[in-house]
Amino acid sequence: MILRTLCIFIAFIFIAPFIVAQEIEPRYKNMVERKYDFPTIPPDTVENWIHQGATVNILDTREKVEYETSHLPQSIHVGYDELKWGVIDTLDRDKPVVVYCSIGVRSQNIAKKMKENGFEDVKNLYGGAFLWAEQFRPLKDSLGQETKNIHGYNRFWGRWIDKAPVVYE
Repeated sequence: MILRTLCIFIAFIFIAPFIVAQEIEPRYKNMVERKYDFPTIPPDTVENWIHQGATVNILDTREKVEYETSHLPQSIHVGYDELKWGVIDTLDRDKPVVVYCSIGVRSQNIAKKMKENGFEDVKNLYGGAFLWAEQFRPLKDSLGQETKNIHGYNRFWGRWIDKAPVVYE
């Protein structure tokens, strides 16, 4: 009986942080869902694709300083204010495309433009990079090293980040 209890306790200690990390703070969920009017894809699906080495185009639509602070593994920076259409035009249009930014608004705008330009399978990452970081999913810095940091865009939007270290430079 003691051994069984000990095993359950140890399993809980290792599993509980993962379960808590995957929850979405209700106010954040409400905020992003009010802003979305384009199909989204769950972070779990994208993370699984990354781990499996799936052939998917992951596009970071944030500004360069945000991307250099941290970005999803395998993502390509295309920007927003100075959108790199030259990079986007080289993508295989038969592969799924996932776009993301901090919360999903800028990426949603880019996704709509991509659909207008012949990309069929485009989805916006649900919750954006902020939710990705808050759930302790893998991030890379400008040197390709793992990081937990996330760029807060500005202090107004960065207030949505509670768990991940926020950077503003």
